[in-house]
Amino acid sequence: MKQTAVVIAPGRGTYNKTELGYLATHHTQAPHLAAFDAYRAGEGQSTISDLDGASRYSGQTHTSGDNAAALIYACAYSDFGAIDRDRFDIVGVTGNSMGWYIALACAGALDPVSGMTVANTMGRLMHEHMIGGQLIYPVVDSDWREIPHKRQELMALVAEIDTQSEHQLGLSIDLGGMLLLAGDENGLAAFETSVPRLEGRYPMRLPGHAAFHTHLQKPVSDIGKAKLSGELFTQPDIPLIDGRGAFWHPKATDVDALYDYTLGHQVTEPFDYAAAIQTAARELMPDVFIILGPGSTLGGATAQALIKANWRGWESKTDFQREAAASPRLLSMGMPSFRGFAARVG
Repeated sequence: MKQTAVVIAPGRGTYNKTELGYLATHHTQAPHLAAFDAYRAGEGQSTISDLDGASRYSGQTHTSGDNAAALIYACAYSDFGAIDRDRFDIVGVTGNSMGWYIALACAGALDPVSGMTVANTMGRLMHEHMIGGQLIYPVVDSDWREIPHKRQELMALVAEIDTQSEHQLGLSIDLGGMLLLAGDENGLAAFETSVPRLEGRYPMRLPGHAAFHTHLQKPVSDIGKAKLSGELFTQPDIPLIDGRGAFWHPKATDVDALYDYTLGHQVTEPFDYAAAIQTAARELMPDVFIILGPGSTLGGATAQALIKANWRGWESKTDFQREAAASPRLLSMGMPSFRGFAARVG
């Protein structure tokens, strides 16, 4: 009997040094790679094959927005095609931040090359304009239990900083156990000096990241709408859960509204990844969640969002790890130990 699965597409920051050669390792016969390479070449950009096949990893090259978005899209979309459909019935698709563009393609609301076009265009615009930055800070303890009142305290501090002259700061992405904040340099620096340093690394700046999902990205949203036609979008074949926790259903989606959300609200307003995961868990009741590669950084955030929703009775990191050892419910295709559970053989 098939298991039901919700598929999660990753966002920026998931193709790192250890992922170099991901396509060459897992997708030598990827059916759309030639088309992706042709598109990139036509845009005067390095091909996906050349980036993935480089002799060494370059942070400057591989994490640059005009390369990273397309590279991650190609890896994740190829992973989606590799899921064993004889074992899994995919009942929903969502994505984190840039992963929303990948989710649209996986769900059929964009064809494969149109998905690449949207991801590549928006990644390139973010890189060219590079407005503001991002940092990350936890609201959970070491066992992934939310610290009482911590979220409210941090968001009150963010609001206070944002009221200061020549300071801009706001929530970018709610990851459940972590808050991604975005703003200008003054806003980010003020937050960094106002909170205690944790685990020797938080608050952590995310290099090469702009102030995603804030009003600072309005110029990028406007240019994106000018460059990308609504005719690229169509009805999804699989239910989509967006960054508000809202559904877009097959045969019932207002395609114009989907286009407006993707290039409007999704770019300029906070992205609630935790709400997307919790909505998927409660409304679709999947047997498993499958996180597409590359990378495995989204696993902890997803588990933390599910713990907050008390999915399968999980109340802590310990609960999650106990079930993961006995019967994995969170399958990260970027991890060799879990890839075999999700991907078809051969």
